[in-house]
Amino acid sequence: MNDEYYMRRALRLARKGEGRVSPNPMVGAVIVREDRIIAEGYHRCCGENHAEINAIENATETVTGAVFYVTLEPCSHFGRTAPCVDALLACRPGRVVVGTTDPNPLVSGKGIRTLRQHGIETKTGVLAEACHRLNEVFFKYIRTGFPFVTVKFAQTLDGRIATATGHSRWISSPPSLRFAHRLRDVHDAILIGADTVLMDDPELTCRLVRGRNPLRIVIDSHLRTSPEARIFKEQKDARTIVATTRRAADERRRPFEKKGIEVLEIGEDRAGRVDLHMLLAVLGKREISSLLVEGGATVITSFLKDKLADRLVVILAPKIAGEGLNAVGEMGIRQMDDALRLSFRRIARRGDDLILDARINPDEIVKSLESQENGTAS
Repeated sequence: MNDEYYMRRALRLARKGEGRVSPNPMVGAVIVREDRIIAEGYHRCCGENHAEINAIENATETVTGAVFYVTLEPCSHFGRTAPCVDALLACRPGRVVVGTTDPNPLVSGKGIRTLRQHGIETKTGVLAEACHRLNEVFFKYIRTGFPFVTVKFAQTLDGRIATATGHSRWISSPPSLRFAHRLRDVHDAILIGADTVLMDDPELTCRLVRGRNPLRIVIDSHLRTSPEARIFKEQKDARTIVATTRRAADERRRPFEKKGIEVLEIGEDRAGRVDLHMLLAVLGKREISSLLVEGGATVITSFLKDKLADRLVVILAPKIAGEGLNAVGEMGIRQMDDALRLSFRRIARRGDDLILDARINPDEIVKSLESQENGTAS
């Protein structure tokens, strides 16, 4: 067996922590002796043991002299838990193989240097691209302070998210709806606009899958929505925040606050609406590392136009609606060269629908992250 084989195993283990470890990264660890896996572990939940510690504790025999495979550089600082690199040093492994370095300035390169300084052979960059992709949310969040933003919508083949009368239930098939609820489960927060509350009265919970309900965020610049809407009724299992502006009158705020709904005042953009850049910055400070945007069309268009989205998930239903509501509105694009570029990461099928999973302007995102790494970002 080679290093890539065991790193792939560690990657599969790491994925088990998806949606449970935020704002930490997903990490998997495999310990091998003479081509035998003697221990495995992954980071299960934020605040609990990291992958390396779980693997050590799960070992069926001594790990001294064994090879450790870890998808992300072992941490070297005190956070919610003790440094993993100290635990590795105490075990005296024969070799450590790391998928990719940690972007966190408190860690980046330090854990690897510490291992090498103590005479432990350490190899890096094994399946580095796959390890980076696994934690694209974490890398974006650590480097920018902004959550990783996924924009998701279901549309007909001719690009409609509702008919001419505004009717939209249901565009997608039951299997696609379950997929959409799974997306909610693995994101820290989910966001919609006031129009979606007024037209669809959604709950935005994970009713169709077994999972946790994300924080729900409603953008309502003037507090037009009713505090009696379904999204505001049950706060015990799914908390809701209303993001508004100073234009929202006090008498409109009080009914929300009485129901335990946080009314979050955000600065305005040029149109007098909630400034999305400011909102994302606030969410980042609250350790919201991933955000799922579900609409409606005005909100979707704003995130795409302002280049705040990182991922686009489109559920494409085999239906033709004719005249209706477009998923994406006016973007100010006049030449095809200026269109948002997509890199399709995955195309799948759910029922009769196609699921298109893409990354938006991947080159621009990489350049932005690289400039911040080099200290050249404005």
